[in-house]
Amino acid sequence: MGRSADFDAFYDATSRRVLHQLYALTGDLDRARRCTQEAYARAWRQWSAVSVATSPEAWVRTTAWRLASGRRITVRRTARHTTRAADGGSADLVAALRTLPERQRYVIVARLLAGSAVADIAAETGTSVATVENRLAKARATLARILPDDTAVLTGGHRV
Repeated sequence: MGRSADFDAFYDATSRRVLHQLYALTGDLDRARRCTQEAYARAWRQWSAVSVATSPEAWVRTTAWRLASGRRITVRRTARHTTRAADGGSADLVAALRTLPERQRYVIVARLLAGSAVADIAAETGTSVATVENRLAKARATLARILPDDTAVLTGGHRV
């Protein structure tokens, strides 16, 4: 497969998932789209290096998150933002995720939505496994208090 075909296959397989993860992280669909698109553009420009990374998808997700974190765009809390969610529980989940500190929000989305291993998240964030586990525990405890009992968290109907 050529460079372009390789990247196209990667993009087709991962872009929707990364967009959903970034939306969960930011709570702003337009911002998530812009940052995800820019992250994939950067991945394309550096594809020879990104394609051989341990997880090219994690590289794109981390790049998109860094872009989103660097762009302090004011998010208006309007019904328009909460009704954009794909299903009924998504708006509640995104709102709950927005209450978490950024570092906790990143690890909980990477772990539960992206399915990343704790060790991989530690490598992505430049922290220890113990730090990631601590952030996950705190995020889970906060989300368990905020979300209604019938709200399934992230994927597979698992509670946090």
